[in-house]
Amino acid sequence: NSSFISPSSFRDKIAGTIPQSIAVALTVGVVCGIGAFLYYKVLFFLLEFIWHTVPRDFVADRWPEEIHCLWLPLVGLTMATLVGLSVKYVGEPGDLAYTIKCVHEKAYVSMNHVTPMVCASLFSILGGGSLGPEAPLVAICAALGGFVSRSIFKQRKRNVVRKHTLMGMAGALAAFFGSPLGGSLFALEVNSRFGVEYFEHLVEAIFCGEVTLVVFRTLSGLPIQSIYNLTEAPIPFAKPTDVILGAGIGLLGAGVASMFAALHYRVMGFFERRGLLDNERAVQRALLGSSVFLTIGLLVPHTMFWGEAEFESIARMDPSSTLEHVWPTSGLLGFEITGGWSLLIVGVCKIFAISFTVASGFRGGFIFPFFSAGAAFGRTLTFVFPNIPLPIAALCFAAGINVAITRTSLATSIILCYLTGEQQAMA
Repeated sequence: NSSFISPSSFRDKIAGTIPQSIAVALTVGVVCGIGAFLYYKVLFFLLEFIWHTVPRDFVADRWPEEIHCLWLPLVGLTMATLVGLSVKYVGEPGDLAYTIKCVHEKAYVSMNHVTPMVCASLFSILGGGSLGPEAPLVAICAALGGFVSRSIFKQRKRNVVRKHTLMGMAGALAAFFGSPLGGSLFALEVNSRFGVEYFEHLVEAIFCGEVTLVVFRTLSGLPIQSIYNLTEAPIPFAKPTDVILGAGIGLLGAGVASMFAALHYRVMGFFERRGLLDNERAVQRALLGSSVFLTIGLLVPHTMFWGEAEFESIARMDPSSTLEHVWPTSGLLGFEITGGWSLLIVGVCKIFAISFTVASGFRGGFIFPFFSAGAAFGRTLTFVFPNIPLPIAALCFAAGINVAITRTSLATSIILCYLTGEQQAMA
């Protein structure tokens, strides 16, 4: 019968259409929302158990107070060893650059990438490294998006599969930041390299981001709202001079980013000359790198972990007792942020911690780590120029660093302003 249409022909005919995109976005959003929830549930359960429950019940009253700080290297080096072992025996987890490469070359990320990434990233974050869960979630949800496209909807067209993979990435970042527009834009911008743009997928990406966000936040019991209060009240309006001021601060952030790039090039060269970039020596690599950022963390505990919880504490100069994850919060020397010089120390140390965390083979994202470094440098500026509003100083410096590294000028600004409730600062 000449009127008969085979299933494969029908799939090709509707590939990429609006009805199919809606169905795929709903499916990918639900799958990625559940996946992100499970990852977060495990991560924060282990963070609470390792960094609060165990030291509170078995260390605080049994160890002399002067050696409580040994808990930090004890946990950190143990997790570093587990990172190395997972990379060596579970498999190469890749990183954000690998995920982007897969999107460009294959249009999807293989599902066998998920288990190594989950293992390596969980150990990395639990070890206190300056990398966060955003990049692992992006890789995991990218793989899930491509899997749904190829296995459930039986898609074979490369551009269509790529669109569905980008939906997964957008959903991961929308759920992570709580900002569907900013998170979805970030997923598209971070993939736009060498003249290749993916903004034609913006509507579908935002829709999938909304679905993922609702599923993730519903399961987690989390509201959709800003999470930081940098000042008593948000900036009521932005003046034209503030735009010029923000541009200048952003350039300072870009300068710090360029110094980070130069530093990181030398740090990676140091590891390469010693043959530590081979996965067969992943344990030695992880132990060497972690020994550096753990030493920094012992002296300046504000540099530990990925910085999401630490951003507000740094910008507001809160006491170290407000640090959410690290224990003990006082570190080895009882470091506190008391003024401009201590803020500068936090910013510089955070930059070094990020570099050595990446060089050690830890897996995770550097968006929030750069945000927290920017908060420290921006807050420092307010001591040099007291008339600069804190939100403008902190947000513009953080944006300058992150945009220079990730090339996400639209998304970074939206995310930072949303997280802080400072919509006027977006100007």
